[in-house]
Amino acid sequence: MKKFNIILAIILFSALNSFSQNENDALRYSMTTIGGTARYLGVSGAFGALGADFSTLSTNPAGIGLYKKSEINFTPSIYMGKTSSTYQGKTGSDSKMDFNFGSAGWVFSFGSNKDKKDGWKSVNFGFGFNKNNNYDNQIAIEGENTKSSILNQYVLDAKGISYSNLDALSDAGMAFTAWLIDTLNGNSNYVSAVSKDVLQRKTITTTGGMNEMLISLGGNYSDKFYIGGTLGIPYVKYTETSTYSEFNSTDTTTGLKSFNINNEFSTSGNGVNFKLGIIVRPVDWVRIGASVHTPTVLNLKDKYSRSMTSHFDTASFDSEKLRGEFSYDITTPLRAIGSIGFIIGKIGLVSADYEYVDYSQARLNSSTEKFFEQNDAINTKLNATANIRVGTEWRLDPFVLRAGYALYGNPYKGGISNSDRTSYSGGFGIREDIYFIDFAWVHTTGSEDYYLDNLAVETPAKNTFSNNAFMITLGIRY
Repeated sequence: MKKFNIILAIILFSALNSFSQNENDALRYSMTTIGGTARYLGVSGAFGALGADFSTLSTNPAGIGLYKKSEINFTPSIYMGKTSSTYQGKTGSDSKMDFNFGSAGWVFSFGSNKDKKDGWKSVNFGFGFNKNNNYDNQIAIEGENTKSSILNQYVLDAKGISYSNLDALSDAGMAFTAWLIDTLNGNSNYVSAVSKDVLQRKTITTTGGMNEMLISLGGNYSDKFYIGGTLGIPYVKYTETSTYSEFNSTDTTTGLKSFNINNEFSTSGNGVNFKLGIIVRPVDWVRIGASVHTPTVLNLKDKYSRSMTSHFDTASFDSEKLRGEFSYDITTPLRAIGSIGFIIGKIGLVSADYEYVDYSQARLNSSTEKFFEQNDAINTKLNATANIRVGTEWRLDPFVLRAGYALYGNPYKGGISNSDRTSYSGGFGIREDIYFIDFAWVHTTGSEDYYLDNLAVETPAKNTFSNNAFMITLGIRY
């Protein structure tokens, strides 16, 4: 598993029910994780008041005003992680590793007037991208369920409907075609091939991410006030492949050995937002920053497929395959960030960011669907959170050492899910007049409670995750 976040637990909760858009989609694309340059990540992203780093174009674009030279940089990354899941007393684990780019950009400083004491001293332009989220994960969950099977739900769904009128592409219809449920004496009452005492297993593989192209402009006024704006163009690519299985080893009367529910799902699209920020330096050793990010409007298209396969002692059966696609919009909530940094001579700094985001303000919309129920669920289930990042950097020539801590709050109301995430980071670098090399490591941990399927199982699965990210930033100044 790579960079695990709350999003995957959401997938587990909803994937077996339907592919319809809901509050889980809104949360998936509203949440962001730490991404960017190695210097930025080495202090856990606590850079909102410091500036002069390309990643700040995504958080506080006023940071571009602190550049004194032009710069080109890029950041390759490696992510590794492990997920452990406990369900019905049984623990399973899975892991994944991958390589990608966390950031790449160019900043051009022009109109510089270092000798000017007052007024506009420089204007800087920046272009590139930062990675705001990474969806590459792999999870395996398994446990014995002595009380129920997912087939019980399909029996209830089909009750009162003649088998000849069952929708072949509904869950109950697919289960009927695969001989997982059947009628009693040909009427509209149904029984399942197994009702309890099954081994339940689910595997989920997700890939993709959210990258954001950035176009920024900012300036420096009297070395006391810095202002900047960023036009953000995020683009999303998300794919999920999951298989839910039940294995029957106790009820031999029907001859059912096992069955699978196979889901394939993908989302792609892009959007637009604007970020505005300021940094004030009241005295040489203090910097205060503030920024606001407008809601992002994402234009998305989902494609999905779903099918069932059963395996009996003497034969196997396949259902018809449900396929579809749907286009819609998601508006993510506004973000506000306050920052402070303390500069300790030429040897070090300490900084902190406080980010406020109200996930209950996310909205779904389309030209064909009003999403009243889904948007009400967003209001009911999600809430406002505070994300806190603190970091420090110290110069020990020729090296620079860094460390940081970040806490991301639970987006759910009333403790629906314990979804806090904690990150620790460290790093070092060598920074010269014409080049720099930075390294960083980020360790993220957390846990999730969620349900394996769409039944009201009394005991949810518990997922704990631990992942590590390593990155290097190479840059030149001119």
